[in-house]
Amino acid sequence: MASRTAPVLDTRALNRATLARQLLLSRAEMSARDAVAHLLGLQAQNVKPPYYQLHARLAGFRPAELAGLMESREVVRMVTMRSTIHTHTADDALTLRPLVQAARDREVNQFRKGLVGVDLDRLALDARAFVEAEPRTMGEIREELLKEWPDADPQSLSVAARCLLPLVQVTPRGVWGRSGQVRLTTVENWLRRPAGKTRSVGQPQGVREARGTGTREAQAAGEAQAAGEARGVDDVVLRYLGAFGPASVKDMQTWAGLTRLKESFERLRPRLLTFRDENGVELFDLPDAPRPDAGTTAPPRFLPEFDNLLLSHADRSRVIAPELKGRTWTGNQAHRVLLLDGFLGGLWTADAGVLTVELFGPASRALKEEIVAEGESLLADMADSPAGTSTRTGTGTGAGTRTGAGTDAGTAASTVAVRFGSIRG
Repeated sequence: MASRTAPVLDTRALNRATLARQLLLSRAEMSARDAVAHLLGLQAQNVKPPYYQLHARLAGFRPAELAGLMESREVVRMVTMRSTIHTHTADDALTLRPLVQAARDREVNQFRKGLVGVDLDRLALDARAFVEAEPRTMGEIREELLKEWPDADPQSLSVAARCLLPLVQVTPRGVWGRSGQVRLTTVENWLRRPAGKTRSVGQPQGVREARGTGTREAQAAGEAQAAGEARGVDDVVLRYLGAFGPASVKDMQTWAGLTRLKESFERLRPRLLTFRDENGVELFDLPDAPRPDAGTTAPPRFLPEFDNLLLSHADRSRVIAPELKGRTWTGNQAHRVLLLDGFLGGLWTADAGVLTVELFGPASRALKEEIVAEGESLLADMADSPAGTSTRTGTGTGAGTRTGAGTDAGTAASTVAVRFGSIRG
């Protein structure tokens, strides 16, 4: 719990601060690469969400910009936070993946019954050689490993390979307007660069290995290595606060899918400000980070399924009102969401040039006009047309519908409509 003397940030104040860090109060004049780095990656279980995430946040963004970064290997798709696929810059792919290795090791342990008799060190070596010879599908990796361990559970072998190796999805997978099977190789092989040394949280390897040597010099070297690794974790904490703060220790642990981060926050405490939320939970923040007035205007924003804004805090009430908890999912299917006044306000779909919006509450005519204008921008900008071209010539045609030029991705240019209705039947 936070000190009673720490200032209190209410829900709206937390909302506006988080939206400012997430570039959602106003679109940023920032490159796609810089935005991916600032946001510490983009959730990317599906191919299109990273593109929609950047459209909601960047002025003038077009899909071709991120697609070009994918093809030039300046950004990559790989499993990192929460054991989910993220789009990261090349630099972050090499440093953030080691940060979560301890969590991936624990994931392998959950499948040990299917890995009886399997030498995991050898599995990692064999799988690495196989995927570095040329990118492989997960099915091909599994079949190769079954040759050596035919009695092992095939799914467990797949999980072990995915967790033990830092695998990236090679292009054309993830490139806007193209398709391709998921093929994998190691991040080091794809980028032709070695991975960083950020410590796996909970495994102070430098100190442990040094103690095993019994020499004073080796122990000193190990302690120096551990100190450097701790600084690497601290750097990620600071970057997390810059993108998602103000936040608690549990918030960051939720984002990363890790535990035992409190020691890093405590090391950084002298450099940070502390607040309390309305429940008394201690929040940390960077002294110079934006914390806009709670009354700051927040425009409508269309976000894709799995946007990290909705997944990166233990307490999500700063974006999702308690009464709307669970409304962004149907079964195991996540919905695309609409932010209104900075909070979850509805869902949306786009199909064949028609964007359908389902609102969770009443909206004035003026607000609907704002939603329609933002929807038209989305449809026009994300059309499969050359980067930088856009024709937004829509005119109102009624209280709930508006048409204009542009299409959703994957369709030819045609008349589009933004309408209000149910998307869940």
